[in-house]
Amino acid sequence: MKRAMDIEFVRKQFPAFEQPSLQGQAFFENAGGSYTCRQVIDRLFRFYTEHKVQPYAPYAASEAAGAEMDEARSRLAAMLGVSQQDLSFGPSTTQNTYVLAQAFRGFLKPGEKIIVTNQDHEANSGPWRRLADEGIEVLEWQIDPATGHLDPSALEDLLDESVRLVCFPHCSNVVGEINPVTEITALAHAAGAFVCVDGVSYAPHGLPNVGELGPDIYLFSAYKTYGPHQGIMVINPALAELLPNQAHYFNGDVPYKRFTPAGPDHAQVAACAGMVDYFEALAEHHSAPEITGTGAGAFVHDLMREQEISLLQPLLDAVKGRNDVRLLGPANAKERAPTVALALGRAAEPVAKQLAELGIMAGGSDFYAVRALRAMGVDPAQGVLRLSFTHYTDQSEVTALIEALDRVL
Repeated sequence: MKRAMDIEFVRKQFPAFEQPSLQGQAFFENAGGSYTCRQVIDRLFRFYTEHKVQPYAPYAASEAAGAEMDEARSRLAAMLGVSQQDLSFGPSTTQNTYVLAQAFRGFLKPGEKIIVTNQDHEANSGPWRRLADEGIEVLEWQIDPATGHLDPSALEDLLDESVRLVCFPHCSNVVGEINPVTEITALAHAAGAFVCVDGVSYAPHGLPNVGELGPDIYLFSAYKTYGPHQGIMVINPALAELLPNQAHYFNGDVPYKRFTPAGPDHAQVAACAGMVDYFEALAEHHSAPEITGTGAGAFVHDLMREQEISLLQPLLDAVKGRNDVRLLGPANAKERAPTVALALGRAAEPVAKQLAELGIMAGGSDFYAVRALRAMGVDPAQGVLRLSFTHYTDQSEVTALIEALDRVL
């Protein structure tokens, strides 16, 4: 039987919880960027102080710098269930997606099609939609306007032999519902299409085994997953070989460099190994059967999800029956990430400010999900109140949030 999450141990891994300036405040805007774990901070500090030099040169500090960058790539890839050659870093997920879209610009032919959704953050929608300027037909897989749900059967109606790419989120940053990646990927592959999944809103709640899920591209952001400000992308090697090189021509034969046009941020890449340090520390502390690789990743994934579900359901129960707010997405915690968007029928930002005065850090905005909000009849100018947390949130903070909502709504 699995041990329940040791929340005291978890919170000791995050220096933010020790800071006097943050005492008495509960953080509920984690979907915009999580706190950073101690292991990442330590690695970043060490890199800057001990070997902040050009890596991969034949002297000790440089060799150490390159080794730490390689370590980050290899250990993160192992936890994601992919080859280290298939994993690349970039400045952000949005910029990584624009680079990939540029590669597809040179790969696709006029008349071929891409499917995008209106559930996505704009990062996995806008770059692909711009390919319409090149004669590529862009189809929209639309959400249910009442629930925000993406129905796989509606995707089947759009698929034909001319569709070359299907783009969708693992879960939306406002709807929160977890989409069945393996099922959707199988549908797209059966029609001969590649698949690009935006995992930014899912990965912080448990790193997925991308190798098992099966998409051709999987993207997420380290700075929302307890790490530094990096975008991480996994690209299937068969697809990567088909796409034109986006890097310097002499780097075209190096898989993890092909889609990184500029030089990487060496220190931040190296610090990403700290994310794996943290996940492995969680696995070891909670007596996981395996403390490295995909086994540890799966254990920590489930550990995080169980903790989050237990905290999320009371919050959903507290808001789902209110007649003064509209909960976007499912009311069942098992079906969604702990990213809860509430449409208030009025501007959300002033309400977020009221919550801040009560010690609740939350956000009121459109959160770059303008298409999703419009599709559900929510005015993006008013935005939504977003309450997002992760496994390091404790029960007292959720209770404080619910009490604060009763005061401001």
